[in-house]
Amino acid sequence: MFERIKEDIQTVFDKDPAAKTVWEVIFCYPGLHALWLHRIAHFLWDRKLLFLARLISHTNRFLTGIEIHPGAKIGARFFIDHGSGVVIGETAEIGDDVLMYQGVVLGGTSLEKKKRHPTIGDNVVIGTGATVLGPITIGDNAKIGAGSVVIKPVPPGATVVGVPGRIAGPKEPARPEVDLEHGKLPDPVLRAISEALGGQNKLEERVRALERALPRPAAEEGKMAPVTGEEIREALKEVIDPEVGISVVDLGLIKEIVINGGAVEVRMVLTTPACPLVGYLVEQVRRKTKSVDGVETVEVTILDEPWSWERFASQTDS
Repeated sequence: MFERIKEDIQTVFDKDPAAKTVWEVIFCYPGLHALWLHRIAHFLWDRKLLFLARLISHTNRFLTGIEIHPGAKIGARFFIDHGSGVVIGETAEIGDDVLMYQGVVLGGTSLEKKKRHPTIGDNVVIGTGATVLGPITIGDNAKIGAGSVVIKPVPPGATVVGVPGRIAGPKEPARPEVDLEHGKLPDPVLRAISEALGGQNKLEERVRALERALPRPAAEEGKMAPVTGEEIREALKEVIDPEVGISVVDLGLIKEIVINGGAVEVRMVLTTPACPLVGYLVEQVRRKTKSVDGVETVEVTILDEPWSWERFASQTDS
């Protein structure tokens, strides 16, 4: 028993960088208290002392703000961070090395007395306010994003976000240690929008290529003016940043356009240093610039400069 308690305390240190001392962990972590009281309640539940088990579970909820039904099965090195508002139903099963944040619900979807709550695999991270409903299985090493509502099984290693929850990223290899980066999640809607915009831009590029292939009058060929920065900026207004739904020109992301004959360099910044669509934006800027008559080669340079939403808002207001 003492080895198990020691392991529980070490788990807190492994999964919460805010933990400083053993005494702090023992006396100030409601998630740990809820787990210890649940083990007593579950022991009594298995021995058919149902009322006493529920009474301890109810006391657990009063003391910690965490409601764990005494029938729930919980594996080793389980940790609830902060914990307030967590609800774990009677037939829920939780594997080893699971990390759960406040407000998580493992709920049931049936009135029948059968398996009606989720089964959580090993090494799963469930973000703040996530809800997992029904007798579904969350595979090992999966990650459930904050606020997600999961109603379908999740394969091992997958990342799920949204309402209803959708698989938003490729399966990941097993993590050797706990992954606390539960805020870094892919956005499937943003990806779909960017793919649609990218397909539209490709079609526009093909149409322009066909237009260029048409024969032009000799007089028009001789009067072709050199490309200008204004022409390129006007074309780039059609490149939309899917994260905010505003063109890169209106956002002020295009800082400078350098023209040397038919060679063009576009210097731009990003809304955030960790922009998830940097590759998409660079490719769309390159394509749209290349579509301007007179442009032969395009280079897109990302500048290491900050971008300010406040500055953009003030320019818009003015």
